Parts: sequence; structure tokens; C-alpha cells
Amino acid sequence: MHELDQAPGPPVTAAPSTTSPSQTAPPAGGGSRFGSLGPVGLVLAGGISVQFGGALAVTLMPRAGALGVVALRLLAAAVVLLLVCRPRLRGHSRTDWGTVIVFGVTMGAMNGLFYEAVARIPLGPAVTLEVLGPLALSVLASRRAINALWAGLALAGVFLLGGGGFTNLDPTGVAFALGAGAMWAAYIVFSARTGRRFPQADGLALAMAVAALLFLPIGIAEAGTRLLAPTTVALGSAVALLSSVLPYTLELLALRRLPASTFAILMSLEPAIAATAGFLILGQSLTTTEAAAITLVIAASIGAVRTQVGRNKVPPLPVDGQ
Repeated sequence: MHELDQAPGPPVTAAPSTTSPSQTAPPAGGGSRFGSLGPVGLVLAGGISVQFGGALAVTLMPRAGALGVVALRLLAAAVVLLLVCRPRLRGHSRTDWGTVIVFGVTMGAMNGLFYEAVARIPLGPAVTLEVLGPLALSVLASRRAINALWAGLALAGVFLLGGGGFTNLDPTGVAFALGAGAMWAAYIVFSARTGRRFPQADGLALAMAVAALLFLPIGIAEAGTRLLAPTTVALGSAVALLSSVLPYTLELLALRRLPASTFAILMSLEPAIAATAGFLILGQSLTTTEAAAITLVIAASIGAVRTQVGRNKVPPLPVDGQ
């Protein structure tokens, strides 16, 4: 994705969780075997990859626990990014390192909270609640009256999703999803700062390593030697590939030819994709009310994108926090 050096934009989905090509300006030109999909197809493929990766992570949780899955995903993604980016370790100031460390901590917290959420509530509602963090950041940053409409739509969606009081959803899972949304908003801010201080995707690779180091002992404490089981390692690596490496690549390719505003609108469809993944992989069906709630939040997200575009400001595009 492109650099996040502008005013915070609307939610464009994870996750972590959880990290981001936002720090790499899309290179011009260059062909790719994925190019035949077209830029819209690439974005949708990336979104499908992220959400089906999240669904796969849920199936892995009985083996390694939510925090164990987070540790495996972050570790595998960090290894891949460090090998690909080979970031330079010298020549950075203390402030540079402080920024990337806070970015990594935020990334790890975002992923941890989100995975704890999907361990308790369906994937579609979890992503919908998580999206509220970036949406709130967008509305607050814009300070335009029309954003009250988008905020109202989002709140109506949340009210419907919770059945008027979240009696249909695990309250702890709801709290974790909202916490993940707050960390996603913080992630957008620190992703921008890291992108300005580190070239290419070096900051992302280093922050992913920080997040992996942070969560590895937590994952070991929860799962112990179960993390070393070959099947668990293989599935955890697949989650990292589907939720991090593959979507980052597809989105960077798409942004070579796709306007950022169009990209953001497409990414606003992630809650619907998540609900579909939850239904197909996990058998998590939605009620009519829940489907209407997700539709309202998606509408609020798209509206916020179009409002930013109307101000002649292209919204920044944080990657999915899952």
C-alpha cells in the first residue's frame, strides 16, 4: 500500500493482524503473473486471502490457543519479511527505533486482541467491530459535519449487531474486538510515522520482528510444546502466508494501477468477506439483523472514503489488522 503520511482515512481492512505495505510506495511499471486478474481482482483476492486466513486461524486455535496462533503467525511473517526486505540495522536514531518498537507493540496487541475476539464471536461481527477503530479515527480527523452521518450509520450497525445490548454476542469477545479496533487506529498513526523514518518496507519488517519477539513467550506460555507440532507449525505458516505475505503482495501490485480512493472503497467490503469466510469455513451463519448491521457499517466506511475524496485528499490505506 502507499505511504500513510496524510490525514487518517477510513477503515480499510487488517490485520494484524496485524502489518503493512503502507510504508512502500508502489513501484511504477513492471509486469506480474498476477496482473491478468486486474487491479480490482487483485484487491479482492487480497481481501479474500486475509479473511480466509483468519478463518483458518480459528480452526487452529484448539491446537495452539489464540495467543499461540498469534505467535506463530507473527513469527512466520517476520521471518519472511526479514528475508525479503533485509532491513539495514545501522544508521537509525534513537527516535527511529522508538517509533518502530511502538509500531511493533501496537501491531502485536492488535493481532492478539483480534484473535482473542474471533475465539469467542463469529468472524464477520468481529471484523465489523474492529473496523470501528479506523472509522472513528477518520471521522475525528475529518471534522466535517457529514461525517456525523457516517458515524450515525456505524453506531446503528453496532446497535443492530449487538441486538440492542450485545446479548447475542459474548461480551468479552466484543470487548476484545473493540480493543483491536482501537489498536488498529493506533497502528495507522505509527505506521505513518514508521514509513517516514524507514525506507521501503524496512520499518514493517523490523516492527513485525518486534511483535513476534513480544508474542513468542506469550504463545509459548499458553501453548507450550504444542507450538512445535509439525501440523501446528504448517497451519500457522499458512495463516501467515494468507493473512500477511500474499495480501501485501497483491495489494502492492494493485496500487500500481488503481486509484487509492477506489482501493479504500474495495477494502471497506472486508466485513462482508469475513462473514462469507466464517460461513464457508466455520459454518458461522448470520441472522438478517446481523447482515443488516454489517451492511450499515460498510456503508459508513464507504461514505467516509468518499467524503475524504471529496476534499481532494486521498485517504491513507492501512493494511488489515488481522
